[in-house]
Amino acid sequence: MSLLRQIVQATKHTQQWSPVLSRGMASMRDTPVIDVDTALAKPEDIEQKNKLQGTITVPVKVDISPITGVPEEHVKTRRVRIYMPPKNAMQSGTNNLSTWQIDFDNRERWENPLMGWTSTGDPLSNMHVNFSSQEEAITFCERNGWRWFVERPDKPKTERVKNYGINFAWNKRTRVSTK
Repeated sequence: MSLLRQIVQATKHTQQWSPVLSRGMASMRDTPVIDVDTALAKPEDIEQKNKLQGTITVPVKVDISPITGVPEEHVKTRRVRIYMPPKNAMQSGTNNLSTWQIDFDNRERWENPLMGWTSTGDPLSNMHVNFSSQEEAITFCERNGWRWFVERPDKPKTERVKNYGINFAWNKRTRVSTK
C-alpha cells in the first residue's frame, strides 16, 4: 500500500474520533491544575504555609540601626537634614519638585596632596536619598536611629507675566511702534 493511501485512511479514521477528542480536551482545559505538594500536604502544613506567606506587622517602633551594618559612630553622632531640593537652574522644567531629600552633616575633609582633590573618610557624606513626602523621610531617619531636623522650603515665587509676547501683539493699544 502506498504512503499516500495510508495517510488518507488514517485521516478518515481520526475524523470519526475528532469530536470525542475535542470534547475531552475542552473538559481538561476547564479543570484547574493542582500542585502535587498542595494535594498531598497535611492541613497543618497548609496552615503554616499560609501564615508564612502573610506580612508581619510589628506594633512597636522599629529601630533597624543594629542590623544595617553602619558603624555606630555614624549612627549616634550624625544629624540628618531633611529638605526639599531647589529647582535646578540649568533646567526650565518643573518636574520632580515635590520630592524630599536627606543629607548628612559634613565630617572632616582634607586635601589630597597628590592631585589636590578634596577627600573624606565618610561613606555617608555623598549619599542623597529621595522621598515622596516629608513623613517618609522622618520615618526612615527614625528607623535608622539618626537625629534629624527639617529645613522648611522657601515660599515659591509667584510667576509674573512675561512681557516679550506683548511686543508683537496685534492690538494697537499694547503694540509698541518700532519707528
